[in-house]
Amino acid sequence: MNIFRLCGDMSHVFSIIVLLLRLRVAKNANGISVRSHELFLLVFVTRYLDLFTTFYSIYNSCMKVLYIVTTSAIIYMIKYQEPICSTYDKAQDSFLHWKFAVLPCGVIAGITHMIGSSMRLNVIELLWTFSIYLESIAILPQLIVLQRYREVENLTGNYIFFMGAYRGLYILNWVYRAYTEPYYRHHYVVYFCGVLQTLLYADFFYYYVKSKAKGGKFSLPTNHDA
Repeated sequence: MNIFRLCGDMSHVFSIIVLLLRLRVAKNANGISVRSHELFLLVFVTRYLDLFTTFYSIYNSCMKVLYIVTTSAIIYMIKYQEPICSTYDKAQDSFLHWKFAVLPCGVIAGITHMIGSSMRLNVIELLWTFSIYLESIAILPQLIVLQRYREVENLTGNYIFFMGAYRGLYILNWVYRAYTEPYYRHHYVVYFCGVLQTLLYADFFYYYVKSKAKGGKFSLPTNHDA
């Protein structure tokens, strides 16, 4: 394991802890998108099917299970646990994620998998490819919700920041491994999706850093302000 992957994993874990803490302390789901977390859960479930086929390490297995369990817990808290669920605003979290995220990613994954595998179907590889595409846009419903709320709570902002940092660090991890591990090759689909996901955070990062530097409230501009 290299330092980029370790820092990326820790950033991801810390983002989850921050969000769970925010839900537990604030006891509301204002500004939180359950649809983003449904997408992330689908990403983890489809990517980590190798839990049943291949053992890499205790660390690897524990991290995979942790992501699935904690993401499921977040979804449960927002949708079913009072008083949190009563504060969840479906009208603000209205991105049609199954239609405009899951379906297109499924189609693209199917096409690229069949081309890359010379028309030989491998279900686990297909679902892994699907998870890569889907993760690149899974944060989109959350960013849309924040744009609609405009003012971002401190813990919510920290959660998004660490999620973005996790993806940025993982890009460095992939590149590092491609140059240092003999059997690890450049995977340009993974690079593209990782960069795309990181770019989705770019506007958020700008205003996050700006608000931290000024020490004021963190708010996103409207289209009129921009």
